[in-house]
Amino acid sequence: MQVNNPVTYRRHIYSLQVLGVPIIIGQLGSIVQGLADTIMVGQYSTSSLAAAGFVNNVITLVLVLALGYSYAITPVVGPFHAKDEIKEAGKTLRAGLQINGILGMALLIVMGTLYFFIPMMGQPTELLPEIRPYYIVVLLSLPLQTLFNGFKQFFDGIGKTQTPMWIMLMANLLNIIGNWLLIYGIGPFPEWGLFGAGISTLFSRLVMLLAIYLVFLVGKDYKKYHIGFRSKDSVGSLRRQLHRLGQPLALQMGMETASFSLCAIMQGWLGSASLAAHQVMTNIGSICFMIYYGIGAAVAVRVSHFYGTNDLPNVRRSAFSGYLMILSAGIVLAGSIALFAPVICSWFTDDAEVRHIVISMIFPFVLYQLGDGLQVNFANSLRGIADVRPLMRYAFICYILISLPLSYIFAFSLNGGAQGIWWAYPVALTTAGSLFLRRFLIKTQ
Repeated sequence: MQVNNPVTYRRHIYSLQVLGVPIIIGQLGSIVQGLADTIMVGQYSTSSLAAAGFVNNVITLVLVLALGYSYAITPVVGPFHAKDEIKEAGKTLRAGLQINGILGMALLIVMGTLYFFIPMMGQPTELLPEIRPYYIVVLLSLPLQTLFNGFKQFFDGIGKTQTPMWIMLMANLLNIIGNWLLIYGIGPFPEWGLFGAGISTLFSRLVMLLAIYLVFLVGKDYKKYHIGFRSKDSVGSLRRQLHRLGQPLALQMGMETASFSLCAIMQGWLGSASLAAHQVMTNIGSICFMIYYGIGAAVAVRVSHFYGTNDLPNVRRSAFSGYLMILSAGIVLAGSIALFAPVICSWFTDDAEVRHIVISMIFPFVLYQLGDGLQVNFANSLRGIADVRPLMRYAFICYILISLPLSYIFAFSLNGGAQGIWWAYPVALTTAGSLFLRRFLIKTQ
């Protein structure tokens, strides 16, 4: 039976802020690791910045894919939490850790195989000595990150969004300290440059996983979930359910990220300066994206709770409240970045050529923020109602069939260069957002 007492938009926005701010900070934490590496190695050398750009774009592709896969946990745990089915929520965490752990090892094998093909990807030859060791050490952190994702989505699903936030902030502080010591060789530590940044990232992700596991084991708020987590009941059906939801979410997010990561390879065809500029802009864009996704993740949690009780009016109001928040954030972020672009660029590098290319990318960057916010919000709204399979189809159309060919055409056929690659993003992201919105409206009539 449908509930007909919709919560006011003001109340929805307040609730989304309470849930979303810790998620935003946590989401930014996952980006800050790569961002800290980029800024600190950019000050070390331009070649290290370009090498980090290539590796981080390739690794980010699978990290985002893995993150999307873990997002299946929220729409399953959310209704259990709303209906106070604590044992089932605990069992869902166990199932989620199992499939995310398997995914982490699978990605380690696949990306480890890809390592042997790096010289064939057309990157500047002089970067390979820095790319290879950094790639390997960051690759080793993948299983640690996928297991942490499983815990994080469980905590978010039960409304405990602040716990992962604090853990990620702690891990990022460790990463920055480790970067400072190992990139530049401070005191007794070796000067390892980009490789040192990779070691620091690996260590911080290990600490992050151990910390969240310890909190779950000893935290008084989580002891009630231990019954389901430790029970000997089969979780095969939950694993299958999580896989059915996780696969399309992973592919949707993975294909979106692939459009950026594969464009990094195209930038490498244009030279080290274009690749370094792409890395700078990708990091700036990732900050905006993670703010949107933090709000979107809160939307998914709220929508899943209302959907679990068949309250469709509040399902819609939660979704549109989230979009109002994302739209407001997008306007402020895009305007600020456009206004202060030269200053922001100087944080990453003092190379004049790289900075010139970065400034040329600002206009398409500003335009695509509106489409990015639209697709993030309604992809998460669909996640909240567990209607995720169409996301794969829409993502393939927008991020693969539209974005990649347009990037190549604008950059090479029309001689747009590094800037031309970025002109495809506003078209692809706005198209995706419109398709997601249309699907959500149909499913919540």
